Amino acid sequence: MEKKYACFLLVVCCLFSTACFSQAPPNRPKARLNHLAIFVVDVQKSASFYSDLFAFDTLPEPFHDNRHAWFSIGPGIALHIIQGAQEPKEYFLNNHMCFSVESTQEYVDKLTRKGIIFFNSTGEKNKVTTRIDGVKQVWIRDPDGYFIEINDASQ
Repeated sequence: MEKKYACFLLVVCCLFSTACFSQAPPNRPKARLNHLAIFVVDVQKSASFYSDLFAFDTLPEPFHDNRHAWFSIGPGIALHIIQGAQEPKEYFLNNHMCFSVESTQEYVDKLTRKGIIFFNSTGEKNKVTTRIDGVKQVWIRDPDGYFIEINDASQ
């Protein structure tokens, strides 16, 4: 009888410790992306670039100091452009933001019309990458050197 009681007690302790020390309760709210911020040399030049190329809606920004521009880039997500960088910087391709569009080819045509250089994942100019899952993608740089991927992913 003592063995059964000891086994029962061991099982109860294991279940209790699993419940108490699990990483996150199932109903715990998750963090969500609120905004991305980029530090730029010329806020007007960068704001025009993002507005003209992607047609993002502007958002009111509280500073009203001509050093900030805010754009809606998705439901509840903003892009904050902040002036103050001394010069554009070098960034790695893998450090990028990505915007999905209906048609990568339509954007490639738009980039070509605007004289914006685009390239594929290996850095070849005017080439499109097709991922293993069929998504087509290109990369561009904004006026401050930030990499932007443009793809036709649906998710």
